[in-house]
Amino acid sequence: MTEQKLQRHAAAPAAAGESLSMTSSGAARTIWLTGLPSSGKTTTALALAEALRSRNVPAEVLDGDELRRQIGGGLGFSREDRMENVRRAVYVAGLLGKHGVTAIVSLISPYAEMRQYARSTLPLFTEVYVDCPLAECERRDVKGLYALARRGEIAAFTGVSDPYEPPANPELTLRTDLYTLEQNVQRLLALFD
Repeated sequence: MTEQKLQRHAAAPAAAGESLSMTSSGAARTIWLTGLPSSGKTTTALALAEALRSRNVPAEVLDGDELRRQIGGGLGFSREDRMENVRRAVYVAGLLGKHGVTAIVSLISPYAEMRQYARSTLPLFTEVYVDCPLAECERRDVKGLYALARRGEIAAFTGVSDPYEPPANPELTLRTDLYTLEQNVQRLLALFD
């Protein structure tokens, strides 16, 4: 699978007349960024949204932290609660897509089954693995969450005390430790060409 051009999975076939950004019915693409905490998902999502808007492509970012604050009240970090958070993100992304807005979801979504649910539910789903070594994620962590998790003060922290299942076949993998933000955004924009 080439990293520069999108290759479709069976769950999201393109119909005649569809572009990479919208279907013939007007539904927009969902770009799903997954990766460890502090891997660069939100930074990348915000930069992509800005770049798309500059091309007159309506785009909104659905950030995992913001989603938890705004519509995830009462959810913890158990596997079941994480799945419910993904369901809510998928629902909002679907609403945006129906109205022609590209949804850029920045969500750890640590389990493959969660991302498969999103893929099977959302038309024009594009999975992007924001790949960054754990040590670099820890170095970048401005909130100090990794340190708290290492001291046992945060339970079920992805990458430390809870697993992260890297995507087996994402449409694109971005190495945020090796490439600049601008380079990674250009690679994402190539999905829309």
